[in-house]
Amino acid sequence: MIHVSVGSPAGSYNVSSSSFYRYVVRLSDVGLPLRPAERDALALLGAIPDAAYEEERLFGPGWRVVPASSLEDWPVLEATPQRVRQALETAQRVLWEHAVPAGISVRELENIEAEIEIVYAVLARAEAAGYSVSISYAS
Repeated sequence: MIHVSVGSPAGSYNVSSSSFYRYVVRLSDVGLPLRPAERDALALLGAIPDAAYEEERLFGPGWRVVPASSLEDWPVLEATPQRVRQALETAQRVLWEHAVPAGISVRELENIEAEIEIVYAVLARAEAAGYSVSISYAS
């Protein structure tokens, strides 16, 4: 099982859906025909580090990967709530447009939609409080 953690000092949520990981976090790996703007938006999601990530810093427009600062720490993707929302909205649209080629079932799509709605609430709390959000995953 894979757990994707999204959080800020204003609140957090742990997504434990393998479909969310496969079709949202790794959507750019599915091989769908993406427009350049979609590819750019989804790059943020594809850069979410796993707990064992040991590479140098990565960054893109509105986001960066912050490496672990100690052995007790995990690397995280840090971004503005607005940037994460934009990436998730793009992922939702791409999934609805390409559900059949992506191989996603209706049940999985409904599950993903429910998880994204909860993540949107976490993002709204972070945005209202003026915080950035941190995202990582562990398997």
